[in-house]
Amino acid sequence: MNVSLEKLNDVTAKLIVAVEEKDYAEKVNKDLKEIGRTQQFPGFRKGHVPFSQIVRRFGKQVKSDVINREVYEQVVKYIDDNKLHILGEPLPVEVKEISMEQPDYTFEYEIGLAPEINIDLTAETVPYYTIAVSDEMAEEQDKALRERFGAQVPGEEVDGKALVKGAIMELNADGSVKETEDAIQVVNGIVAPMYFTDKDEADKFIGKHVGDKVVFNPAKTCNGNVNELASMLQIDKEKAAGVTADFELAISEIIVVRLAEHNEEFFTNVFGKDKVADEAQYNTELRNMIAAQLAPNSDALFRYQIEKILVEKYGNFELPAEFLKKWLVVRNEGLTAENIEEEYTKLVPAFKWELVKGAVAESLEIKIDEEDMIGFAKMVAARQFAQYGMTNLSEEIFEDYAKRMMADKNTRRQIAEQVSDAKLFNGIKAKVNLDNKEVSLDDFKKIAEEAQK
Repeated sequence: MNVSLEKLNDVTAKLIVAVEEKDYAEKVNKDLKEIGRTQQFPGFRKGHVPFSQIVRRFGKQVKSDVINREVYEQVVKYIDDNKLHILGEPLPVEVKEISMEQPDYTFEYEIGLAPEINIDLTAETVPYYTIAVSDEMAEEQDKALRERFGAQVPGEEVDGKALVKGAIMELNADGSVKETEDAIQVVNGIVAPMYFTDKDEADKFIGKHVGDKVVFNPAKTCNGNVNELASMLQIDKEKAAGVTADFELAISEIIVVRLAEHNEEFFTNVFGKDKVADEAQYNTELRNMIAAQLAPNSDALFRYQIEKILVEKYGNFELPAEFLKKWLVVRNEGLTAENIEEEYTKLVPAFKWELVKGAVAESLEIKIDEEDMIGFAKMVAARQFAQYGMTNLSEEIFEDYAKRMMADKNTRRQIAEQVSDAKLFNGIKAKVNLDNKEVSLDDFKKIAEEAQK
């Protein structure tokens, strides 16, 4: 089987495959014999069907399958062996009709050629904006941590974080307590105004004391969510679906959060055992924690800016537009000859960035291995646990969780993509000239908004 390349222009070419009978005959006979050996035919014992019968019934289809398979494999091999950088996939110029009589064939595949891009990252100077950790941020973070590790204790007044207990009674339209048999009455009720979706309903509780009565509308507190209503009013979901009335809550108890004290137990809960010894070290680590939380914003802005810079500098190349349009139509059910022009125009920036990104990755020799992926999965696991206040877990727990994440094929693929991107942009950061600038959060927001205009 002979494969040759014919360039049509700078961005497209044809691969011409000349097929002779000797290239496929043996494989066709092998496949036909396998059919005769494994399939049952009426009137014949299994494995004893005359070969001529098999050829007559299956010869054309098997020959077609074998030739198409062998030809495409040779096309892919030619591309790999000759290190051709192509876009999309080879497309057959025409569909060939295979017959039992014709021995030799010529197939043609159109390919789109990727441009050659020579990247020099050392020539680029890119600003890298770090958000300064303010005293206000530190105070807010400290308060949040003291609340998280604080204790729930009886309180005298309802504040924004309080739980409110008491009897909850359904009201009539005139505001009186409903006393009919179908009235909803909760003797030991509990509500959490901090989670109400309606601020006005939550504000009705703020500043109230034990013994006070609050008239509120449960349906409004949760946008009519039947699950939440059923839980709050201790009724079934069917009945909860019809609740629209106001209710009265007679406050019998208020539970507030007593902030944790700055002591060894608190420091251990936040940062782990023996990580922080005193107030000064706590303040330092607290600011480091906030800085780490803000860092992804800096990276995201850097990625946006460097992508724009690199595409503007290296993206001035010709794409095989007509080939890509045909390939997109073939590969995407929703695309047709009628709408491809508009869709292709939208996709051009993504095509150009992928090509530039690929050239950057090649220049940086970006590779990922299992260790990289496990490490990233552990980081994701730690972040997820931290959202639930679980910041002091053992390495074994993260390791086990990461391995279970990697066992899922879709999750593994996503992790591979994220690791590859992370290594790519870290590599870019290491190569370019970074102009480091520390700015306030407000200034950072303005810079980010301006960059995206």
